[in-house]
Amino acid sequence: MSRIVFWTERIWADKQPREKATFTRGHFNVKAVRPGKGETLVSHAEDHEGTRRDFLYYATAGAGAVTAGAAVWPLVNQMNPSADVKALASIRVDISGIETGTQLTVKWQGKPVFIRRRTEEEIEAARNVDMSTLIDSSARNDNGNESADASDENRALDENGEWLVMMGVCTHLGCVPLGNAAGEFGGWFCPCHGSHYDTSGRIRKGPAPENLPVPVANFVDETTIELG
Repeated sequence: MSRIVFWTERIWADKQPREKATFTRGHFNVKAVRPGKGETLVSHAEDHEGTRRDFLYYATAGAGAVTAGAAVWPLVNQMNPSADVKALASIRVDISGIETGTQLTVKWQGKPVFIRRRTEEEIEAARNVDMSTLIDSSARNDNGNESADASDENRALDENGEWLVMMGVCTHLGCVPLGNAAGEFGGWFCPCHGSHYDTSGRIRKGPAPENLPVPVANFVDETTIELG
């Protein structure tokens, strides 16, 4: 007669009888027996303990991963540019009110930018300079070829040379130079350590090593310049 054998969850000491339940024709019989030859005792309790142990392991690992991710995210997120920085990536400037021989200073990316509308005399003075006398022979213009020379044509915003746009930061120690025909060369002068720039913003005398840099700029229309 066939029967089904179940081992109960009671754990006995080694070599002690186990309770064994047998099912025969709808009846359960429970008695303490020793395992028969070739039989292996398996406890449901051991299975449950393994399942609980696995669950706790994965739950703990998952919680640790979530906690670590929550801790790292603020560090990663703060490296992203803020909304105000994104807004300053490019700005548009109304130049309709700038008269010939004057300049407008605007703030872009936390630094001053000089936008000057030059006179015919300023343009002529800038374009008649002997290039061999320049301290810095590079155009320093982000709009063109990096290897371009420092001729005024390579620094002015337009072909006629009327508009000159430059970063208003002395290349010596970062001071803001004075404008409006200041200094010995009629351009800009930094009084902090005596750097003189000409009407094209090129360093001509003093400790500054480079010309005033020209940022990325272009005309949106006749009265608007976009920086960046």
